[in-house]
Amino acid sequence: GNVSFSCLEPQVVPITFLSYSSYLALPGPPGQDEVFVSFQFRTWNEEGLLLSSKLHQSSGGFLLYLSDGRVKINLHKMGRVLSDIAAGAGLNNGQWHSVSLSVKRSRLSVRVDNDVTSFAHASIPLQIYSGDIFYFGGCPSSGNISECNTSFGGFQGCMRLISIGNKVVDMISVQQNGFGNFSDLQIDLCGITDRCLPNYCEHGGECSQSWNSFHCNCANTGYKGATCHYPIYEQSCEAYKHKGNNSGFYNIDSDGSGPLGPFLVYCNMTDATWTIIQHNSTNLTRVKSANRENPHTVFFKYSASLDQLQATINLADHCEQELAYYCKKSRFLDKSDGMPLSWWIGRTNETHTYWGGSLPAVQKCACGLEGSCIDSQHYCNCDADRDEWTNDTGFLSYKDHLPVTEIVITDTDRPNSEAAYKLGPLLCRGDRTFWNSASFNTETSYLHFPTFHGELSADVSFFFKTTASSGVFLENLGIQDFIRIELHSPSEVIFSFDVGNGPSEVIVKSPNSLNDNQWHYVKAERNVKEASLQIDQLPQRAHSAPPDGHIRLQLNSQLFVGGTASRQKGFLGCIRSLQLNGMALDLEERAKITPGVEPGCPGHCSSYGNLCHNGGKCREKYSGFSCDCTFSAYAGPFCKKGKHISAYFWTGTSVTYNFQEYYTLATNSSSHASSFYADMTLTRETITFAFRTTRTPSLLLYVNSFYKEYLSVILTRNGDLQIRYKLDSHQDPDVFTISFKSMANGQLQHVKINREEEMLFVEVNQNERMKFILSSGTEFNAIKSLTLGKILENSDVDEETMKANSQGFIGCLSSVQFNHIAPLKAALHHSSSAPVIVKGRFTESNCGILTGADSTSSETTHSFADHSGPIDEGKPLANAIRSDSAIIGGVIAVVIFILLCITAIAIRIYKKKGIYSKNEAKGSENEDSAESALKSELSMQNTANENQKEYFF
Repeated sequence: GNVSFSCLEPQVVPITFLSYSSYLALPGPPGQDEVFVSFQFRTWNEEGLLLSSKLHQSSGGFLLYLSDGRVKINLHKMGRVLSDIAAGAGLNNGQWHSVSLSVKRSRLSVRVDNDVTSFAHASIPLQIYSGDIFYFGGCPSSGNISECNTSFGGFQGCMRLISIGNKVVDMISVQQNGFGNFSDLQIDLCGITDRCLPNYCEHGGECSQSWNSFHCNCANTGYKGATCHYPIYEQSCEAYKHKGNNSGFYNIDSDGSGPLGPFLVYCNMTDATWTIIQHNSTNLTRVKSANRENPHTVFFKYSASLDQLQATINLADHCEQELAYYCKKSRFLDKSDGMPLSWWIGRTNETHTYWGGSLPAVQKCACGLEGSCIDSQHYCNCDADRDEWTNDTGFLSYKDHLPVTEIVITDTDRPNSEAAYKLGPLLCRGDRTFWNSASFNTETSYLHFPTFHGELSADVSFFFKTTASSGVFLENLGIQDFIRIELHSPSEVIFSFDVGNGPSEVIVKSPNSLNDNQWHYVKAERNVKEASLQIDQLPQRAHSAPPDGHIRLQLNSQLFVGGTASRQKGFLGCIRSLQLNGMALDLEERAKITPGVEPGCPGHCSSYGNLCHNGGKCREKYSGFSCDCTFSAYAGPFCKKGKHISAYFWTGTSVTYNFQEYYTLATNSSSHASSFYADMTLTRETITFAFRTTRTPSLLLYVNSFYKEYLSVILTRNGDLQIRYKLDSHQDPDVFTISFKSMANGQLQHVKINREEEMLFVEVNQNERMKFILSSGTEFNAIKSLTLGKILENSDVDEETMKANSQGFIGCLSSVQFNHIAPLKAALHHSSSAPVIVKGRFTESNCGILTGADSTSSETTHSFADHSGPIDEGKPLANAIRSDSAIIGGVIAVVIFILLCITAIAIRIYKKKGIYSKNEAKGSENEDSAESALKSELSMQNTANENQKEYFF
């Protein structure tokens, strides 16, 4: 029959609106009481005009437009909106969407994607008649067409299948100027660009786009920047510490802007910074009935992936993990065939048979290395195969094998055979890249490293310090492309680059000089969207990437650090912690073999000394610094942690702290804190201490000067607190008495004294602060020393102070601090190095924290011990017992004592057996009790051994 071997499909001709000025004008049937228009569109923009038309013989019209990704229709007349309805959502997703508009008599409706849920309609108080022209996407720029004057601009995107009055528009005829007119259209092609494919948002950032750009949503990724490239978390606990952070939980990103994400760790900020990473099995686990055919195997899952752990371990100076292994007739090694019976597996999935405290490739335990195993024929205590508990415990510290991921045990199926193990968290110390540095000594010297070639993004971060006015930090060249970061002037850094479309620059100017020999931070990044530069904490400067540049960097030369390939404009100074795309460059290793460059940079305290608080001294280290809290009342890595140090003072005890020696010491150490006593004159001081005593009158604290000025704090005979300031040697002292109930009641009393010139503030036991005015002066000139307890040297003080000094102070003094000086801490912990002199009996005590009954008993004990001579020397008895009767009585007493001891030992063994039985039952029911049960059994085993020895003796 009549067969045609083809399928005639309707021709679909899309059009592209290239700019906000693009439009398509099509004629329509004027004066019709029914309007029907439909079309499909595709766009990435949230806003844009889709369709507009003027009503027939009316000063009104309608607008069909996109707003916030929804289709809205606005019907207006004479400036008044008659109807405003919306349909659909998220229509700017780059997909094709259909829209149909229907106006019939006084009813208006719009439908999106033929979806009944995306349908909207409204009734209007007006008879509508169609106009003669429909404008799609915009309007002509010439003329005054009020229907197109919108705030959201024209449409950018594509349209197709346009119908007016159920008649499809022939776009080829439009293209040939046979129908309608248009401007800045691309016909027969949808020229929209999918800017999120490929997705240039890194680290899981969500990409969204408009017509000519894309945007990355970096929320909850742990990264920031135009492409979510740069990490918001520090790379290590060491970095957090040197920002002044205290111990706590922190997210770290071990590879910086690399592919690995951040994870949570605990940072223990001590003198050495420890990173603590936990796993899922921290309890002591007991093992029975395991053999080679049915081994006991445990897998450890950490709070980070193995790749994240490896990056953290590689970054650290040292890592370790404690493995405690208890055994009873359970061996590590079968000597008959030389095969291991228990082993552990590390990060690289390799089997290891060395144990805690030992070294790799040595099938031994710690006791085997030390020669201290319980059986000298074996290299591990467990291999002695004894029918009693022993252990091989220690730290595994070979970084390439850590962390432990699996333990396998196969020798607990013999009678009375058992093992138990406990694996500690992964502990890593330090950051070997944070202080990695090099000193550039000539303008022609440089270090070179592999290039950025082929990278999508390039980020560089480093610290520098210099006294030079200019110099190139680093440079990377290609055939056309280049990247350069340089100090252009003492206060200006320039990041310049060319990615194939001409050179560009980002400039940051600092309000302060950058060549002040202090450490300054630089971070530069170039990606497909922008280039940015940040110096220290100054606001980041960013420039949008020029169009038509290379997506990936085309840099094929070496990366030059500290200079340029031409050996001109080299950098003089220090660079440290240089990282490229999260990868640390080892400046020190390369500097060792490069003339004109030296590994390491001294002088960290000049930049980080302000992190040492409360009089702590910054001490230089090869890699970094530490805070010496010797002369501070505080402890911790930054001398910020309060430490309660208490001491008991006896009759005649005297502790004298000499400020003159402190001043000399501080000056010699060139410490910033030395300026506190630079002229040895004070206009203000803060004094805090706590005390406990029952003796009055008492001298609590005394500060004197070379000019016979002094401050004394005493307890009067009736127990009042009295502060006596004499700041003018020619006047009587100012005396301020605080009268509460007696403060010599044996309870702990807290005192805080703060003077600011003539204003004196006193606070007792955290009650309301009292205010006093000094009249004797405002300057405490040439302070000499501070004395706690009894004043031993001749001092020109008033009569009341002398009375209080007659017995000095007997009792407890705690947490004494004079400005940043802690005399008790110096006397008790640093007496050999601190300028302190101690006379008489003086002992550290916890008397400053005891309360209630404990404090009373402690005070009573000290009171009895204070008496001179024996408590009771005794008197002869009236009727003396004969010496032989005394000997017989003594023998009987010894026999009775021995019998009582034997009875007590028997009861103890019985109780221990009972405790062990109970704990053993609990251990089978609850894993948490396994450790206590094992400890109980070990205790019983040790007790039995001790009792056997005692019985033999």
